[in-house]
Amino acid sequence: MNTRTAPSTGGRFEVVVAGGGPAGAVAALVLARTGRRVLLVDDHADPSGTTARFTIGETLPPAARPLLYDLGLWPHVTADRHLRSTGILASWGSPELYDRSDVLDPNGHGRHLDRARFDASLRSAALAAGAEFRRATVVRHHTRGSEQQILLRREGTVEELLCDWVVDATGRRCNIGRRRAARHRQDRLVAAYALLDRRMPHDRGTDEDLRTLVEAVPGGWWYTVRIPTGRLVAHLTDTDLAPPALRTPTGFLAHAARTLHLRTRLEGYAPPPAAPRWTAAHGLRLSPPAGAGWLATGDAALAFDPLSSQGILTALHTGAHAGRTVDLCLRGTVTEALTEYTAFLDGIADAYLGHHAYYYAQERRWPTHHFWKRRANSSTAPGQRPA
Repeated sequence: MNTRTAPSTGGRFEVVVAGGGPAGAVAALVLARTGRRVLLVDDHADPSGTTARFTIGETLPPAARPLLYDLGLWPHVTADRHLRSTGILASWGSPELYDRSDVLDPNGHGRHLDRARFDASLRSAALAAGAEFRRATVVRHHTRGSEQQILLRREGTVEELLCDWVVDATGRRCNIGRRRAARHRQDRLVAAYALLDRRMPHDRGTDEDLRTLVEAVPGGWWYTVRIPTGRLVAHLTDTDLAPPALRTPTGFLAHAARTLHLRTRLEGYAPPPAAPRWTAAHGLRLSPPAGAGWLATGDAALAFDPLSSQGILTALHTGAHAGRTVDLCLRGTVTEALTEYTAFLDGIADAYLGHHAYYYAQERRWPTHHFWKRRANSSTAPGQRPA
């Protein structure tokens, strides 16, 4: 398709936030509430509807509640049809299941999210605070003097925008930061996942277990969770270890059926209507996470192995912090603000690495299998392998 370049028809923005997921939406919300003129750009999202494609990453841990409450967003979570999370069942380090309940958590229960609805509610809050929205793709970012030049592609047209600051919240794609900083990959972890939303015609049972089930296997690990739109099933392994059969609906379920515990959660479900989807799941870090006129947040800055169950929580925290940081930069305290933001991300990364090393070390049943041997013998710190 031919494209033509057109000047912006929407005036000049102080900040352009690229990416309408949790990190980008919260960054735009925080900036809009400070009175900044903000444009939120996303290439898939409906600004306030729920037509976005299914996205893996569905657990909102109890620790997210205080932040969402402070941002005035908790009522959005309770009003929507998200499911209450009642804890985790895990077969990890032992064939037996152990139960970790949320019942004693001071923040109450977590949530299993309808991600499309959750993300849409965050974008709606940002728009209600005064942010503007544009459905487009960020094609290029340049620094031109003291200004940031953004090229957006939408409906066959490449549009030029000028702004003071750009927030990269484009997730693991890291459309802006990857051209300005180094990305460091932790390992080769990938996730193959499917959403089971159809019960077998003869099945009259119900699926009401709201605990996440995690099960380690020789070649990696599985998890499954009940979400509002069905039951999500995912297998985590390394790219070079993934069995080809995982790429077909029947092969995926056949491998899941070899598990000891997870298979019982899938009883009564029909095979997924399409081939399982795949996504990168390795830890990933951008260094540095910010520079003159730009800043990365969410998975663009720091992405985690799903075993942490901290992806959405980290996106919300870093998005809010990114918004406050850019506001400080616009007030003139650039060096101090970016230094503090980098230190903030460093603290999160250090805590993640410690927990990652600890939990993988608990599984010692298959020390000669490549998946577990790699995690026992290699450094857990992102930065050892360029992405």
